[in-house]
Amino acid sequence: MKKEVWRFIDSGNCSPSFNMALDEALLDWHSSGKIPPVVRFYGWNPPTLSIGYFQKAEKEIDFEAVKAHSLGFVRRPTGGRGVLHEHELTYSVIVSEEHPDMPQSVTEAYRVISEGLLKGFQNLGLEAYFAVPKTAAERDALKNPRSSVCFDAPSWYELVVEGRKVAGSAQTRQKGVILQHGSILLDLDEEKLFSLFKYPNERVKERMKKAFKDKAVAINSISSRRITLEEAKEAFYKGFAEGLLVELEPYELSAEELSYVEKLAKERYESDEWNFKR
Repeated sequence: MKKEVWRFIDSGNCSPSFNMALDEALLDWHSSGKIPPVVRFYGWNPPTLSIGYFQKAEKEIDFEAVKAHSLGFVRRPTGGRGVLHEHELTYSVIVSEEHPDMPQSVTEAYRVISEGLLKGFQNLGLEAYFAVPKTAAERDALKNPRSSVCFDAPSWYELVVEGRKVAGSAQTRQKGVILQHGSILLDLDEEKLFSLFKYPNERVKERMKKAFKDKAVAINSISSRRITLEEAKEAFYKGFAEGLLVELEPYELSAEELSYVEKLAKERYESDEWNFKR
């Protein structure tokens, strides 16, 4: 049987505003039938702190530290918590809610899309598996996260290796389309990450940092050999094709599409109204 063809875009390292604008534009174009479903890979220039749509930026983020580390900053259109995008491969998947292979339930759709991540980790020789909260306490922790940091705890169907989270993802549904994007950690600077958030006191900060080490890990901390970004791209490109049972066809944006994304980036994702709205 012939496989469905999806688009594949590797947009390289882009500004925080461009990254979020392109994900939104792809969602819009897919919603209006202009493009098929898409898998996209990207990076960040400069390295960036992104926060979830529902986070309170000024209450939770230490902007002096963001500035001191010369980081970019952007609010995502998806939920979740703060992510430092630095030594990672970022991915997004854009697909219709009505797609025959997409379950109606958010968590089940999450699992289907994350099959691509699972295969990618396996292609790198890592024994990854899906996290499923087993106890009532674990489920409550998902509903009421104690920390502003994304990788603090695995949620439903997040990818885990040796009991620790290796990829953090978030999803939104708009205009009949699912946008799921997330971070695949190659390396992680924990000191830098934890310097970016506000805490009631130093003791709480240290306690959270210690707990975090038991819950999250980067690929190169557990892999038997060093994985480069190019190797990760190849493994996850194959992984998404295998996991979603599709063929990925490389695509370059036209000048007109690029211009639309740049306009959206400037007007929305560079505006204080968007980034500090809550």
